[in-house]
Amino acid sequence: MTTSLVLGPMMRYVDETSASIWLETRNDSRVTVRAGHRSWEARTFAVHGHHYVLVEADGIEPGSVLPYTAEIDGVQVWPEPASGFPPPVIATLKPGKPLRMAYGSCRTSVPHDATGNRTHGVDSLRAYSLAMASRGGVAWPDLVVFLGDQVYADLTSEQMQDFIRSRRDMEEPPGEELKDYEEYAHLYNLAWSDPANRWLLSTLPSAMIFDDHDIRDDWNASLSWKKEMEATSWWHQRIVAGLASYWVYQHLGNLSPQERLGDAIWQRIIRHRDEAELDLSADLDSFADRADQEPESYRWSFCRDFGDTRLIVVDSRAARNLAPEDRALLDGAEMAWLDGQMRGGFRHLLVATSLPFLLPMGLHHVESWNEAVSEGAWGKRPARAGEKLRQAVDLEHWAAFQKSFREVAAMAAEVADGERGASPDTVTFLSGDVHFSYVAEVERSSGSRIMQAVCSPIRNPLPRLMRYFGAIMAYGLAAPVGALVARSARVPEPPFRWKRVKGPWFNNNLASLEVAPDGLKLWWQTGVVEEGDELHPRLETVAALTVAPRSSRDRAAESGRTLPKSRVPPERG
Repeated sequence: MTTSLVLGPMMRYVDETSASIWLETRNDSRVTVRAGHRSWEARTFAVHGHHYVLVEADGIEPGSVLPYTAEIDGVQVWPEPASGFPPPVIATLKPGKPLRMAYGSCRTSVPHDATGNRTHGVDSLRAYSLAMASRGGVAWPDLVVFLGDQVYADLTSEQMQDFIRSRRDMEEPPGEELKDYEEYAHLYNLAWSDPANRWLLSTLPSAMIFDDHDIRDDWNASLSWKKEMEATSWWHQRIVAGLASYWVYQHLGNLSPQERLGDAIWQRIIRHRDEAELDLSADLDSFADRADQEPESYRWSFCRDFGDTRLIVVDSRAARNLAPEDRALLDGAEMAWLDGQMRGGFRHLLVATSLPFLLPMGLHHVESWNEAVSEGAWGKRPARAGEKLRQAVDLEHWAAFQKSFREVAAMAAEVADGERGASPDTVTFLSGDVHFSYVAEVERSSGSRIMQAVCSPIRNPLPRLMRYFGAIMAYGLAAPVGALVARSARVPEPPFRWKRVKGPWFNNNLASLEVAPDGLKLWWQTGVVEEGDELHPRLETVAALTVAPRSSRDRAAESGRTLPKSRVPPERG
């Protein structure tokens, strides 16, 4: 590989007339993207000795599919010669085309050999990449949305530990966990440098939001968790490095050109005219520190409209209010922003949040009970035990923040009932985190269908024993027992009830959805390898369904018809 290119290119925000292409380079340089007779150029900026650029390609015709090349200081670095993959393309959105997208969460970065597949399973993203590249029955989506744990800063691989060991004593805190920006930069390189996934990311637009492992397990689970971390000698450097690197590697590319103009750090980049490369190290560190200490000072969430479909991507980690008197998964500013985005008038409203909004009912009751106990419903001593339990078994999803859960549930119901504009066909929550996938639906007799569709993990399966335990906790006696203990802590009944529609399944998966004439199509795919051929996984469908509009479903029931069975949509040219 040409040494001047470190990572990328990555196709990030793309709309009908523009595309944003991100790269990391070896040195201070100028990067040029060429597509046909058009070219666009940008200068790198530096962060802690690393060099980055985001090239804004604009003025493109809607619905274009343009092969492109990337140059560093006049030398072509992408695509690589004889890579074996199709040319990367800039594919702008076509007006009126129904949305098709892929999504998932939780992907570890370990080798794709027999050992890696045995310990972490086949990388479903890589299997998807190879199927896309070979046109193996995969219709190219408009984008892929990564819903958290893109990198694991706390549970590091052997390869990451080798790098850490080469630069510091791993007997000193934080040991095998990440410490600073340099280690984050290496971790992102491990995550995104596999040739197949690198090709996919160079041609398929992507959007991303963090979850806890991007920073640390149970990140912002509670005020006591935060105080415990802040009392260590290493946490401040870790959270600053984690959020600063997240802005560079993930968040910057989420923003539209117009949204970037409102970002103070990006303003510094575009205003810079000096001969020397702009070094943003101090600026980003200061920004990250403020974003951690004053969450309302910056919004990581974002919203995009794709014709008749709205996608809202919600930060459910950094925007928390952990003060006991006003504890909330989303602070006031974040909740007000979400309230403004939760509107009807779309065919589908998609709410992407790393944490499942609708957990299996058993887990929901247990988490709501744990929140009440931890906040003192049974007294001080049980409160301390409840806090330990919360951190030990990750009881910190939406259900464990009942105030926020009920506010968002009310918003979803109002949208579904047509109180916020014309009611959509579905209000669908897309999530990850829990390391099993499932579909649930709110029990309603009218209005839009409210759904939860989880895809987790992309590559990090639960051990088999934990799968059994998780299934029992989620779907066994946990539901009636959980309801009883929740009532014992005086937790009000949920504002509505929901039931499992499909799942759970525990494969490594990448999910897809498509807005189709007969409803919202959803399907989950996993990678399968033949023994001795670990590098060439094939893609296999695990589950699929079509969420038909309520009117279509009701008419079919009344007439005695059966709606067409779900299927994976055929490839479109």
